[in-house]
Amino acid sequence: MPMMGNLDAKFKAAFENPLVEYKQASLTNVKSIANAFTDEEGGGDYDFVINLAGETKYGQSEDVYKEKVLDVAMKCAEEAKKHQTKRFIEVSTAQVYDAGKKSSTETSSTKPWTLIAKYKLEVENKLKEMNSDEFQVIFVRPALVYGPGDVAGFAPRIICGAVYKYEKEKMKFLWGSSLKTNTVHVRDLARAIVFLCEKGNPGEIYNVVDKNETDQGKTNKILEQIFEIKTGFTNVIENTYARANLKHVTEISNDKHLQPWSDLCKEQKIMNSPLTPYLDKEVLANNSLSVDGSKLENAGFTYEIPVMEISHVREIIDRWIEQGIFPGDLLSPKEEPVQA
Repeated sequence: MPMMGNLDAKFKAAFENPLVEYKQASLTNVKSIANAFTDEEGGGDYDFVINLAGETKYGQSEDVYKEKVLDVAMKCAEEAKKHQTKRFIEVSTAQVYDAGKKSSTETSSTKPWTLIAKYKLEVENKLKEMNSDEFQVIFVRPALVYGPGDVAGFAPRIICGAVYKYEKEKMKFLWGSSLKTNTVHVRDLARAIVFLCEKGNPGEIYNVVDKNETDQGKTNKILEQIFEIKTGFTNVIENTYARANLKHVTEISNDKHLQPWSDLCKEQKIMNSPLTPYLDKEVLANNSLSVDGSKLENAGFTYEIPVMEISHVREIIDRWIEQGIFPGDLLSPKEEPVQA
């Protein structure tokens, strides 16, 4: 429910907007799905249905992803088709691509490197069979999504930065500064979805990625400035060991971060925070998220936030502080604007 969802004031206000009709339902249940598609007048035919549902937590069993990614999407699509939906927008992930150094276009080979991506790709393949003139399906593959409300994308790295500030240590990540971690701000993702509702081509895939060419080096520089810490990367020997023993390295990394974060929250009297520095081994693996978004731009879409800047990450943290789920005394002072 909204009051249980760790939403900040701006998100909560959206539920008060008279344009919004909110329903809570388990989308693993066919009857609940049917109820979600029925409005107060008993109708429920929609121009557009956007699937943003599904399990987003890494490290779950395949049965969980089958039920909460694949089955949910297909059941919702079948119900949408019954209600004569004009367009069904399936929000997938760019993690479906083969993680090479070259930027992936929509026609690049696929080799999902997370279980979420594996089942998202299966959803895409099944929905392609449903695509028709009467029921048009469009696929969206976003890069790493960041921005207000994020707790699982870029957020764990921010929390790691806070831990190293607290511990007064240098923060080091695996693999090197050039590992691509391409991003898109959540506002631009939302705008892209709305754009494709009107102007996307049925049956086609669209990558959604900003112009930042984000990699680990760029994000580390932002975290350095926000927390006033030093950052770096592991050496060749450490990376070689990590490739062969990723599960063990992941456990060591999480053990190092989780207890200090818990101690920090307790000191700040933060008793129940959804934020965590925990990173699953799927995410820590040496996989490049490098995506080409030119197709969407060629269709006429422009990004309002083309480059990830310090202010965008500070906004995420400021929202957390307002909610009381992040300690507010770890950040460097904000730079005051220069007077003309």
